[in-house]
Amino acid sequence: MATATTTYEQIFERVIEEGFNRGNFAAWDDCFAPAYAEHQFGLPATLEEFKRAIAGLRTSFPDLKLTIDEMITSGDKVWARMTSRGTHHGPFAGVPPTGKPIEITVMDVVRFENNKIVEHWGVPDRFALLRQIGALPGPR
Repeated sequence: MATATTTYEQIFERVIEEGFNRGNFAAWDDCFAPAYAEHQFGLPATLEEFKRAIAGLRTSFPDLKLTIDEMITSGDKVWARMTSRGTHHGPFAGVPPTGKPIEITVMDVVRFENNKIVEHWGVPDRFALLRQIGALPGPR
């Protein structure tokens, strides 16, 4: 739960560590406003649907781990550059499990109101991910 001494960066870190890295999506209930707006292409609009989508991602990549490489707070926004790593052990984007490791860059921006995330913009390098699991051809 956010307190007067909790920073936006601490809340963002909790979202990454608890939800993405550990699969503890209940921890997100204190981090997101009930009606947050999702702006990342392909992600659902509600928090419960978002939890299910990330749970599905963790099924495809059960050892999924995001590492925050750089984070900056500016006003009511946190900007983060992260590295996502995992191993493709479940179906993803129509591709059956390959056992291949993935490593991609993810850029996120979240906006806060009243110590809750109210908007999210995310840019994962999906082309790199798809290439690494064999869904896209490599360079010629």
